[in-house]
Amino acid sequence: MSHRTLPQPPRRTTRRTGAPPPATTVATSAPPAADQLLSATAPLSAEGPLPDAGEPPSAEGPLSAEGPLPAAEEPPPVEGPPPAAEPLSVWPGSTAPLAHDDLAVGGVPLTEVAGRFGTPAYVLDEAEVRHRCRAYLRAFPGTDVFYAAKAFLCRAMVHWVQEEGLGLDVCSAGELELAVANGFPPARIVLHGNAKSPADLRAALRLGVGRIVIDSSSEIARLAATVPAGSRQKVLIRVVPGIAAGGHAKIRTGTDDQKFGLSLADGSAQHAITRALSQPRLELVGLHCHLGSQITTVKPYLAAVRRLIGLLARIREQHGITLPELDLGGGHGVAYRPGEPTLDLASLGDRLRAELTSGCAAAGLPVPRLAIEPGRAIAGPAGVVLYRVLSVKRTGAHTFVAVDGGMSDNPRPALYGVRYAPRLIGRRTSAAPEPVTVVGRHCEAGDVLAADARLPGDIRPGDLLAVPVAGAYHLSMASGYNLVGRPPVIAVAEGHARLLVRRESLADIQERDIGL
Repeated sequence: MSHRTLPQPPRRTTRRTGAPPPATTVATSAPPAADQLLSATAPLSAEGPLPDAGEPPSAEGPLSAEGPLPAAEEPPPVEGPPPAAEPLSVWPGSTAPLAHDDLAVGGVPLTEVAGRFGTPAYVLDEAEVRHRCRAYLRAFPGTDVFYAAKAFLCRAMVHWVQEEGLGLDVCSAGELELAVANGFPPARIVLHGNAKSPADLRAALRLGVGRIVIDSSSEIARLAATVPAGSRQKVLIRVVPGIAAGGHAKIRTGTDDQKFGLSLADGSAQHAITRALSQPRLELVGLHCHLGSQITTVKPYLAAVRRLIGLLARIREQHGITLPELDLGGGHGVAYRPGEPTLDLASLGDRLRAELTSGCAAAGLPVPRLAIEPGRAIAGPAGVVLYRVLSVKRTGAHTFVAVDGGMSDNPRPALYGVRYAPRLIGRRTSAAPEPVTVVGRHCEAGDVLAADARLPGDIRPGDLLAVPVAGAYHLSMASGYNLVGRPPVIAVAEGHARLLVRRESLADIQERDIGL
């Protein structure tokens, strides 16, 4: 039984029907003229002109950007509790209430998972992962969908993604080796990274990855020198389009004040394109752009498409070539608490295709092959993390509920101020909810998991808490702080639970410490 709205595609009234989402009507008008597409002064939008980001610094070198770059409007931060919404709306779609206020995910009671595997523990709904992979393929027909492995990767995830027909986006030799060792076709893998090591590049070339995304000018010569004689490596250039989008300053990557990519404003992207085209062992096949993470509106992506079409047109004008691929990255936002905004995937797919088709027609370009790279939007809502309450401390006006995990298994609240909605499970209570701060066990004042949670007023040690939307950037960002072992990952499906990744033990930690 489904208990929540899946952000992409729109609301499911029945689970896993396999039917495609309803078509989204896209209002269109006559395509803009090519000179309008190539000008950044007032780029066109399905929602009207985009706001001006101000005049960029003057650019020297080839193909410098002419005029101000568009800045995407971001919604103001949400203050206070989110609007009233279905309590289970952010949980996996298989979530079902049981007796004694327990919940089942994938047909498995969460109290049973905690009793069998201990806490903290990550629970991953396999059917939810697969459903979200299929939702992307339906919303983006004819598009290469690469799952962003940095969100979460293990051997089972490699197989699920491959079986559902997605490619893979990796950021290191470690992620790459894990995928290929478990049968993932390297030709369907894209390697990213702002500072790829020599080992990363050697592994990519040895294993035959399909694409390498060039992130700096110095990487061009280094990669070209590593490619074996007589062969060519397909590459993309990561372009920074000057668009601010994302849920937090630390996860916005489309502007010039961060470490990723090559800027349009100062001409470095255009210079890198010229250099890549001069390397006989590199085959430049397209452009790449990633604006940031937790983006919940379509508008920034449309702005990026217009800027990149303009660049594609100028590449053809200067170099006489037409690049056949365009990768728009990921960053598709999900809700962490009921009532929070999410990105409408069906609308994104429809409007991106319309924008790309009309823009290329105006510029006299063939429509390039589109690629996207979702990670969080596939893995995040499929995961739940379980904690056991260790202590409840009431100090003045504050109530602190301490659990047996914390920033070592979820650093995101400390890094980005992310808010979660923990829920008491496995015990029925009539106590009214009260505001509490759920904190971790670590010796750090910033070890806060949920600063504004509402839990029953009789919350007590021994209680079990479940936190939804825990499938992405939890285990993948987990640390060994205080030498607390990382939690296990348990897959649930069709009433069965199985261990995917075992708990990191004290013996594991000690074995790495090889002596005095």
